[in-house]
Amino acid sequence: MNKELASFFFIFIALFVGAFYYSNIIQEPFIYALNALKTSYHSSIKITGDAIDKHFFQAQEIESLKEKLAKYENNHLVMQQLASEVEDLFALNHSTLRSNPKIELTRVISYEKFGDLNRLWIDVVDYNKTKIYGLIYNETVAGIVIPKKSKALALLNRDMKCSYAVYIGKNKAPGVAHGNNVEDLIVDFIPAWHEIKVGDEVITSGLDNIFYKGLKVGKVLSITKSQGYQIAVIKPYYDSNDPSYFHLIKRVN
Repeated sequence: MNKELASFFFIFIALFVGAFYYSNIIQEPFIYALNALKTSYHSSIKITGDAIDKHFFQAQEIESLKEKLAKYENNHLVMQQLASEVEDLFALNHSTLRSNPKIELTRVISYEKFGDLNRLWIDVVDYNKTKIYGLIYNETVAGIVIPKKSKALALLNRDMKCSYAVYIGKNKAPGVAHGNNVEDLIVDFIPAWHEIKVGDEVITSGLDNIFYKGLKVGKVLSITKSQGYQIAVIKPYYDSNDPSYFHLIKRVN
């Protein structure tokens, strides 16, 4: 009897684990509940950590912040000067263009589905579900953010539905980068008359209003031709197995 009972429980657990792993119907409420708990946990940890830092590490923190502030002030002055010169050029040429990007730090809550490392739920303040946002990690392109069930879902570079406009090489050959569910990325629709070569750097073009121009994506590994276009395989710069935080481009200009 005990053996039969043990066999029954083993089969039941195996069936439950299998159904849990492969069924979105079972996974989704479980993941949503965990996400709510994780968001509350992270908020509590931040509040507690800030209180501890305030009372016990003030001297070291102040000294460290002074050093960082000096560097930031210098960089801010340089950027302010450049921004001022750009605005002057706009005014001189009676241009209506303005440069005012907005970027904020965002925290990862969890994977959308167990086993899929390319999709993450992220915590975005004042999230606008009508927009697609660009995602950056250490000054390289990490992916895009799309709405799903009114929540912010990050599609990392390797996801097949992650796509954005890019330039390749010194001649800025245009193309569309997207994931392929494998290690490398693909850039499609590169005009055949543009000369590109292995080793060329790939950057964002800014023409999709998701990223601004010049963010680094990766380097060309190989090139093929098909139906009047070129297709390039790209080795991406972004490669993180432990995603925790990203920078989100909330406004390009």
